[in-house]
Amino acid sequence: MTGDKAAPAAAEQGSRNLVMRVLAALVLAPLAIAIAYAGGWLWATLVTLASIGLYVEWLMIVGVAHLKRVVAYGIITLALAGYCLVVGRIVDSLVVLAIGLVFATIISPPERRIWTATGFLYAAAAEIAAVLVRLDSGEGFVALVFVLLVVWVTDIGGYFAGRGIGGPKLWPRVSPKKTWAGAVGGFVASLVVAVGFVPLDPNKMDPQLAVKMVPLLLVAACLSIVSQLGDLFESAVKRRFGVKDSSQIIPGHGGLLDRLDGLVAAIVVAAIFGVLRGGADGVGRGLMVW
Repeated sequence: MTGDKAAPAAAEQGSRNLVMRVLAALVLAPLAIAIAYAGGWLWATLVTLASIGLYVEWLMIVGVAHLKRVVAYGIITLALAGYCLVVGRIVDSLVVLAIGLVFATIISPPERRIWTATGFLYAAAAEIAAVLVRLDSGEGFVALVFVLLVVWVTDIGGYFAGRGIGGPKLWPRVSPKKTWAGAVGGFVASLVVAVGFVPLDPNKMDPQLAVKMVPLLLVAACLSIVSQLGDLFESAVKRRFGVKDSSQIIPGHGGLLDRLDGLVAAIVVAAIFGVLRGGADGVGRGLMVW
């Protein structure tokens, strides 16, 4: 194919991928928010299924998915931890996952043990964190939507700023398409989201509300940066093993790992921060109330 023909073909392929990305997002985003609003066992079940998908795709990337014992053991352990989360036994789920991490490492091939352990820990951390953020009966849903929107607008803002402005690459050896302009665009978009959540503060009549907005902006900024680092981390792992997409389960997006890499990093950091401020049952309040 000549250069003259390659450019239009690439542009057409890019437009087709964008359409698929938009259509998939229009279906999946409202569904995720609806289940998040329902909370309880519905949200815990969705999170468990997603964590299992993340684990399986990770094994596919690192070349261990052909070992049925490793795949099956991880799935069973994550499902059992998910059941504990559904019935509200958080401590039991942590114990199950800790034991699972040890055995998943032991039964893996020696040359892949670190990679298998990392993948299991990655999926387990996402599972626990996503449930903990929603667990808060008062601010859990608001906090979860806050994290989701920060990650989504970081991705969307980065995509359009990167394509529209271009410029120097962020880390070309790992992710050739990402630019500094895209990173800054996504970062700025996350701050806009934070400002939009200020009126939802339960103490909205507080004269110090404008001052309290600063911590929320800092949280959004931190989560935006972390989500972009999570995206780069997953790209680095795929490049290490010569894989383009973790799978093709989501049209226009690739696999669950490709879609949730930034969210996993952000939700884990959000959960840690929320636990430090509000305790295990007050993660949402720890994130959103200042």
